[in-house]
Amino acid sequence: MLKGLISLVSYTTNSEGALGELFTQWEQIGFFSYLLPFLLIFALVFGILVKVKLFKDNKAINGIIALAVALMAVQFDMVPAFFSQIFPMMGVALAVILALFILVGLFIDPAHPVMTWILFGVGAIIFIVVLVSAAGNLGLTAGTWWQDNWVTIIGVVIVISLVIAVIAGSAEKTKNHPKSIIAREFLSDK
Repeated sequence: MLKGLISLVSYTTNSEGALGELFTQWEQIGFFSYLLPFLLIFALVFGILVKVKLFKDNKAINGIIALAVALMAVQFDMVPAFFSQIFPMMGVALAVILALFILVGLFIDPAHPVMTWILFGVGAIIFIVVLVSAAGNLGLTAGTWWQDNWVTIIGVVIVISLVIAVIAGSAEKTKNHPKSIIAREFLSDK
């Protein structure tokens, strides 16, 4: 009985269960590192070639090109390493965006045009943060440059956004100004 209890305790603490063991086996044979990135790249390249119709409707050529690109992409460890960095971060980013949509939907009308642009901006910022973080984790110089200069970049973006807002706001006032209405009526009479 004691032996059975010890084996049960060791099973529950050292084993991940059947699904965990299956994923471990798949990881060991390269399913996540090579097969899934290969399939993803193949599907994307094939879909783009079919949509662009570069070779008309010749799916054989599209398939051969997609196969060659996908095989060359997973030849070295850069693509699997990049995918292993970006997709977990993207999952977290999507959870943050989903939580933001839920909160916005509770308190504000998400169909309002201003909210659409704000949500798009937040999504774009999260996307950029995920890309920069993945590039930095891989040791790419672009990622470290962004990580070193992000404060300056945000400051420049804020200044440019304020300038655009001021210009757009003054254009609205000029369009509805009484003199501009008279000028439009005068020009339309001729």
